[in-house]
Amino acid sequence: MTSGNMMNRITFYEDRNFQGRSYECMSDCPDMSSYMSRCHSCRVERGCFVVYDRTNFMGNQYFMRRGEYTDYQSMMGMSDCIRSCRMIPMHRGSYRMRIYERDNFQGQMHELMEDCENVMDRHSMSNCMSCNVMDGHWLMYEQAQYRGRMMYMRPGEYRNFMSMGGMGGMSGMSGMSGMRFMSMKRITDSCY
Repeated sequence: MTSGNMMNRITFYEDRNFQGRSYECMSDCPDMSSYMSRCHSCRVERGCFVVYDRTNFMGNQYFMRRGEYTDYQSMMGMSDCIRSCRMIPMHRGSYRMRIYERDNFQGQMHELMEDCENVMDRHSMSNCMSCNVMDGHWLMYEQAQYRGRMMYMRPGEYRNFMSMGGMGGMSGMSGMSGMRFMSMKRITDSCY
Protein backbone atom coordinates (compact mmCIF):
# COMPACT_ATOMS: atom_id res chain seq x y z
CA MET A 1 0.00 0.00 0.00
CA THR A 2 1.21 3.46 -0.77
CA SER A 3 0.06 6.62 0.93
CA GLY A 4 -1.90 8.42 -1.75
CA ASN A 5 -1.54 12.08 -0.87
CA MET A 6 2.26 12.15 -0.64
CA MET A 7 3.88 12.19 -4.05
CA ASN A 8 7.34 10.72 -4.28
CA ARG A 9 9.67 13.00 -6.19
CA ILE A 10 13.26 12.94 -7.36
CA THR A 11 14.82 15.62 -9.59
CA PHE A 12 17.89 14.86 -11.68
CA TYR A 13 20.31 17.53 -12.94
CA GLU A 14 22.79 17.34 -15.80
CA ASP A 15 25.60 18.94 -13.83
CA ARG A 16 26.94 18.88 -10.30
CA ASN A 17 25.39 21.12 -7.64
CA PHE A 18 21.93 21.04 -9.26
CA GLN A 19 23.02 22.93 -12.37
CA GLY A 20 22.04 22.50 -15.99
CA ARG A 21 18.89 20.94 -17.38
CA SER A 22 16.73 19.03 -14.94
CA TYR A 23 14.23 16.21 -15.11
CA GLU A 24 11.64 15.54 -12.43
CA CYS A 25 10.51 11.98 -11.83
CA MET A 26 7.63 10.75 -9.65
CA SER A 27 7.46 7.11 -10.75
CA ASP A 28 9.54 4.49 -12.58
CA CYS A 29 11.59 5.72 -15.53
CA PRO A 30 13.23 2.96 -17.63
CA ASP A 31 15.28 5.28 -19.86
CA MET A 32 16.35 8.77 -18.86
CA SER A 33 18.51 9.35 -21.93
CA SER A 34 15.53 10.75 -23.84
CA TYR A 35 15.22 13.51 -21.22
CA MET A 36 18.87 14.31 -20.53
CA SER A 37 22.21 13.21 -21.91
CA ARG A 38 23.95 13.04 -18.55
CA CYS A 39 23.15 13.30 -14.86
CA HIS A 40 25.57 14.35 -12.13
CA SER A 41 23.43 15.47 -9.20
CA CYS A 42 19.97 14.85 -7.85
CA ARG A 43 17.59 15.86 -5.11
CA VAL A 44 15.12 13.45 -3.48
CA GLU A 45 12.31 15.62 -2.16
CA ARG A 46 10.09 12.81 -0.97
CA GLY A 47 10.16 9.03 -0.97
CA CYS A 48 12.83 6.45 -1.78
CA PHE A 49 14.22 5.46 -5.15
CA VAL A 50 16.69 3.01 -6.62
CA VAL A 51 18.77 4.40 -9.47
CA TYR A 52 20.61 2.30 -12.05
CA ASP A 53 23.65 3.01 -14.21
CA ARG A 54 22.03 1.32 -17.22
CA THR A 55 18.64 1.66 -18.89
CA ASN A 56 15.68 -0.61 -18.13
CA PHE A 57 16.63 -0.99 -14.45
CA MET A 58 19.88 -2.80 -15.29
CA GLY A 59 23.42 -2.62 -14.00
CA ASN A 60 24.63 -1.38 -10.65
CA GLN A 61 21.98 -0.12 -8.27
CA TYR A 62 22.05 2.67 -5.70
CA PHE A 63 19.51 3.44 -2.99
CA MET A 64 18.46 7.10 -2.71
CA ARG A 65 16.46 8.43 0.21
CA ARG A 66 15.32 11.96 0.95
CA GLY A 67 18.25 14.34 0.65
CA GLU A 68 20.52 16.27 -1.67
CA TYR A 69 23.21 14.61 -3.73
CA THR A 70 25.36 17.45 -5.10
CA ASP A 71 27.78 15.06 -6.80
CA TYR A 72 26.51 11.54 -6.30
CA GLN A 73 29.25 9.97 -8.45
CA SER A 74 31.99 10.85 -5.97
CA MET A 75 29.72 10.30 -2.95
CA MET A 76 28.75 6.78 -3.99
CA GLY A 77 31.70 5.76 -6.11
CA MET A 78 29.53 5.50 -9.19
CA SER A 79 31.52 5.21 -12.37
CA ASP A 80 28.68 6.03 -14.72
CA CYS A 81 25.63 8.24 -15.04
CA ILE A 82 22.16 7.38 -13.84
CA ARG A 83 20.26 5.87 -16.77
CA SER A 84 17.04 4.62 -15.13
CA CYS A 85 15.20 5.00 -11.86
CA ARG A 86 12.60 3.05 -9.89
CA MET A 87 10.31 4.43 -7.19
CA ILE A 88 10.03 2.25 -4.07
CA PRO A 89 6.48 2.19 -2.70
CA MET A 90 6.09 2.59 1.04
CA HIS A 91 5.23 -0.67 2.77
CA ARG A 92 2.98 -0.88 5.81
CA GLY A 93 2.98 -4.10 7.79
CA SER A 94 5.39 -6.91 8.48
CA TYR A 95 8.57 -7.86 6.66
CA ARG A 96 9.32 -11.45 5.76
CA MET A 97 11.90 -13.07 3.54
CA ARG A 98 13.26 -16.61 3.30
CA ILE A 99 16.89 -16.95 2.29
CA TYR A 100 18.36 -20.21 0.99
CA GLU A 101 21.90 -21.49 0.91
CA ARG A 102 21.56 -22.87 -2.62
CA ASP A 103 19.62 -21.99 -5.76
CA ASN A 104 16.01 -23.07 -6.35
CA PHE A 105 15.24 -22.74 -2.63
CA GLN A 106 17.51 -25.67 -1.68
CA GLY A 107 19.83 -26.22 1.25
CA GLN A 108 19.73 -24.43 4.56
CA MET A 109 16.81 -21.98 4.89
CA HIS A 110 16.30 -19.08 7.29
CA GLU A 111 13.36 -16.75 7.60
CA LEU A 112 14.16 -13.10 8.20
CA MET A 113 11.79 -10.54 9.64
CA GLU A 114 14.46 -8.06 10.73
CA ASP A 115 17.64 -6.62 9.25
CA CYS A 116 20.56 -9.04 9.11
CA GLU A 117 24.03 -7.49 9.05
CA ASN A 118 25.88 -10.77 8.51
CA VAL A 119 24.24 -14.06 7.43
CA MET A 120 27.44 -15.96 8.16
CA ASP A 121 27.56 -14.86 11.81
CA ARG A 122 23.82 -14.91 12.43
CA HIS A 123 22.86 -18.11 10.60
CA SER A 124 26.18 -19.89 9.85
CA MET A 125 25.41 -19.60 6.13
CA SER A 126 28.43 -19.28 3.88
CA ASN A 127 26.26 -18.49 0.89
CA CYS A 128 22.84 -17.16 -0.02
CA MET A 129 21.90 -18.23 -3.55
CA SER A 130 18.12 -17.76 -3.70
CA CYS A 131 15.34 -16.11 -1.74
CA ASN A 132 11.61 -15.65 -1.50
CA VAL A 133 10.47 -12.17 -0.47
CA MET A 134 7.00 -12.58 1.01
CA ASP A 135 6.44 -9.18 2.63
CA GLY A 136 8.06 -5.78 2.33
CA HIS A 137 10.84 -4.30 0.25
CA TRP A 138 14.47 -5.15 1.02
CA LEU A 139 18.00 -4.19 0.08
CA MET A 140 20.53 -7.01 -0.19
CA TYR A 141 24.26 -6.32 -0.03
CA GLU A 142 27.17 -8.41 -1.26
CA GLN A 143 29.21 -7.74 1.89
CA ALA A 144 28.40 -7.88 5.58
CA GLN A 145 27.44 -4.65 7.42
CA TYR A 146 25.40 -3.43 4.40
CA ARG A 147 28.46 -2.70 2.26
CA GLY A 148 29.45 -3.36 -1.33
CA ARG A 149 27.12 -3.58 -4.29
CA MET A 150 23.44 -3.80 -3.45
CA MET A 151 20.23 -4.99 -4.99
CA TYR A 152 16.64 -3.92 -4.42
CA MET A 153 14.25 -6.85 -3.85
CA ARG A 154 10.49 -6.55 -4.21
CA PRO A 155 8.09 -9.30 -3.14
CA GLY A 156 8.63 -12.32 -5.37
CA GLU A 157 10.69 -15.46 -5.91
CA TYR A 158 14.35 -15.17 -6.80
CA ARG A 159 15.46 -18.70 -7.75
CA ASN A 160 19.08 -18.20 -8.76
CA PHE A 161 21.24 -15.14 -8.11
CA MET A 162 24.07 -16.56 -10.26
CA SER A 163 22.06 -16.57 -13.50
CA MET A 164 19.86 -13.56 -12.94
CA GLY A 165 21.57 -11.58 -15.68
CA GLY A 166 20.01 -13.67 -18.44
CA MET A 167 16.93 -12.66 -20.40
CA GLY A 168 14.73 -15.10 -18.51
CA GLY A 169 15.95 -13.84 -15.16
CA MET A 170 14.97 -10.86 -13.10
CA SER A 171 14.94 -7.51 -14.81
CA GLY A 172 17.68 -5.31 -13.49
CA MET A 173 20.08 -8.13 -12.83
CA SER A 174 22.25 -7.84 -15.92
CA GLY A 175 25.82 -7.23 -14.87
CA MET A 176 25.04 -8.49 -11.38
CA SER A 177 25.35 -12.22 -12.04
CA GLY A 178 27.61 -14.13 -9.70
CA MET A 179 26.79 -11.92 -6.73
CA ARG A 180 26.48 -13.39 -3.27
CA PHE A 181 24.54 -11.55 -0.62
CA MET A 182 25.86 -11.40 2.92
CA SER A 183 23.56 -8.80 4.54
CA MET A 184 19.94 -7.72 4.13
CA LYS A 185 18.11 -4.59 5.25
CA ARG A 186 14.41 -3.68 5.26
CA ILE A 187 13.31 -0.45 3.59
CA THR A 188 11.23 0.85 6.50
CA ASP A 189 9.23 4.02 7.17
CA SER A 190 12.33 5.62 8.70
CA CYS A 191 13.93 5.64 5.24
CA TYR A 192 11.22 7.99 4.01
